[in-house]
Amino acid sequence: MKPVIWIGQAGLSKSVMAELDNALEHHELLKVKISAGDRESRDQIVEQICLDSGASLVQRIGNMALIYRPAKELPKLLLPS
Repeated sequence: MKPVIWIGQAGLSKSVMAELDNALEHHELLKVKISAGDRESRDQIVEQICLDSGASLVQRIGNMALIYRPAKELPKLLLPS
């Protein structure tokens, strides 16, 4: 699975969040690459993404995060509880 969203040194912006929201609606499960700062900065960005988008963090390894949010209409993927 290749990253769908790349977040650079500038961090999160309204346009990045809008694109992320659109991608989550279409794909439900996304790989996000975060190239910003140190580990703590990346942790904060992932946490902010999940809070703002209503998504759940599935896994995080290094500068990659896998996030999930079911589609509002007809979810394609169902994760176990």
